[in-house]
Amino acid sequence: MEQDLIVVGSGNAALCAAIAASEKGARVLVIEKAPEDMAGGNTKYTAGAMRFAYDGGEDLQDLLLDPKDERLPRTDFGAYTAQKFRDDLLYFNDGRPLSPEQDKLVGRSLETMKWLAGHDVKFEPIYARQSFEKDGRLVFWGGLTLAAEDEGVGLFEAERAALLRAGGRIEYGLAAQSLLVEDGQVRGVTARREDGSTVDLRAQGVILGCGGFESSRELRRDFMGEEWEAARVRGTPHNTGDGLLMALELGAARHGLYSGAHATPMDRHMKEYGNLDIPHGDRKNYRKICYFLGVMVNAEGKRFVDEGKDFRNYTYAQYGKAVLDQPGQFAWQLFDAKTEDLLYAEYRFHDAHHVQADTIEELCAKLEGVDASAALDTVRAFNAAVDDDTPFDPTIKDGRQARGLTPPRSNWAQRLDTPPFRAYPVTGGITFTYGGLKVDDAGAVLRPDDSPIPGLFACGEIVGGVFFNGYPGGSGLTSGAVFGRQAGYGAAASLSPAT
Repeated sequence: MEQDLIVVGSGNAALCAAIAASEKGARVLVIEKAPEDMAGGNTKYTAGAMRFAYDGGEDLQDLLLDPKDERLPRTDFGAYTAQKFRDDLLYFNDGRPLSPEQDKLVGRSLETMKWLAGHDVKFEPIYARQSFEKDGRLVFWGGLTLAAEDEGVGLFEAERAALLRAGGRIEYGLAAQSLLVEDGQVRGVTARREDGSTVDLRAQGVILGCGGFESSRELRRDFMGEEWEAARVRGTPHNTGDGLLMALELGAARHGLYSGAHATPMDRHMKEYGNLDIPHGDRKNYRKICYFLGVMVNAEGKRFVDEGKDFRNYTYAQYGKAVLDQPGQFAWQLFDAKTEDLLYAEYRFHDAHHVQADTIEELCAKLEGVDASAALDTVRAFNAAVDDDTPFDPTIKDGRQARGLTPPRSNWAQRLDTPPFRAYPVTGGITFTYGGLKVDDAGAVLRPDDSPIPGLFACGEIVGGVFFNGYPGGSGLTSGAVFGRQAGYGAAASLSPAT
């Protein structure tokens, strides 16, 4: 054996596991199903933002890529306490108490960020997306403050560099097909090369960090329901549940909410997997999550969610499912010129499908598949219900409502009255699934009786019990890092003394 441990997958969680195990002296081989240009799993499709608990701006100093940024003296990061993080997770738990996995996520979030920074994986403030200027100060909102330079692609590159510095190796174009088991212990994997041949890779243990099952139509249908077959896949096409199925075949316990997923509104006319012909950094632009600045209507011309229920950090992972639940599994997002400067860059993306008009009447007539008359009535009713007495303030939940509507509109309501008007067609896009495996405090995969499967560990999106009916934005990457580090340390500790 040339390696002590094999890590399956090369996204954030897998790389954190590999870094942690290498840090403890293990010889680590990372195998990735995709070719090198498609490596990185879902990580490369993200904005690279990571949510973690902190008590003030001083907790962020050691994490910053540029601690001398001239904007820092006039930046108000606020605080995002551990209790606030817990409360935010509970908000999505549908009455469930915090799970053990959620407790770990919160309690280990800041120390894990500091651990990453110690491996020269550092971050920069998300000024463009998470702050607004107010009274000369750059005020952050929603508890999400830092992201990797060059977003998800940059996070992958920084973590890969950290792994290589630590002595780890990566092999691309190797797809794990089954687990090798000897005397009841996992001792490696059988992997398929790109040419179709197979090879047995032996080790003392295996860490599964190869994502969920969101890229498999069949598994989405079987585990989640028929409506999920139509979902666009926001991230990698390679997360087809391979690791999950291998573990279940060995008797691993199912854990978490299998019917749940991170699902966001996405461009209705995007190519499958967000267009693999363009760079990873551009693929995230098919997401459309500024609904809180406008009005969203379905095929019947009716609103169907409270677009301003909360900061988009707390609703975007749910509202993709809400769109899939609509007739025809699509909707339109409507905006006027007042919000143009506040819309995210994804709305100015060269491949962003939209229609434009000089009047609301003309705009509604251009909404393909929508009852135009009903949509016009909806907009007129919305405009008439807007509370003009409450100032519009995107830095807070401003309480600016559209009164008396069903569903309600709780914040950031503004009339659609300033041309030109634009509308964007959206459908539901799935990012990652919530159901997966159960792991212990060392990251070992557990059977239904809570006994560990010797030599098998897991981390990242394949770990269940972390999220239920949504999540606060940025928690996914943090979860991957927290449970990746746990699995790396646990797997390294399990190695024989001779290692």
